[in-house]
Amino acid sequence: MGNVTAVSLSSRHSFSKANVPSILLVAVLGIEGDVHMGVTVKHRSRVAKDPNVPNLRQVHLIHEELFAEMDAKGFTIAPGEMGENITITGVDLLSLPQGARLHIGAGAIVEVTGLRNPCGQIDNFQSGLMKAMLGRDEDGSIVRKSGVMSIVIAGGDVRPGDAIRVEMPAGELRRLEVV
Repeated sequence: MGNVTAVSLSSRHSFSKANVPSILLVAVLGIEGDVHMGVTVKHRSRVAKDPNVPNLRQVHLIHEELFAEMDAKGFTIAPGEMGENITITGVDLLSLPQGARLHIGAGAIVEVTGLRNPCGQIDNFQSGLMKAMLGRDEDGSIVRKSGVMSIVIAGGDVRPGDAIRVEMPAGELRRLEVV
């Protein structure tokens, strides 16, 4: 079990998002009032390639434990500043498989689609942070620590303090890839 520690949104394309008291998840679309809401991609770089691609990046989640890890490396990050919509604690997001579902609060459900790939905007936020957001696992593979992306399966209000329950997908578990 985990918990929501902050919720954030922005109606315009910006790196960081403002913390708000609650957000409304809308099934199939994303977060009401957020620039990334929609059935098709909304991230500018992806729209430029093909605006008709399904939006697998409706809701960005990040684990608050990352902030302490980055603090130890000399970076100060607060909820929403990495562009995430939902900041959580108590769930190892990066170890979840594709298709894992997070039941949040009274009825909202998001399905994890993949990893957020750290991009150059992170260094514009704080110089050197992009490199700090990357690591290596035991096999030498790159670990991207900047959170996971998801789609909204069931809508509902989400606010700080809401409980999070993880539901693993049936069948063979697929490792998260960048979406």
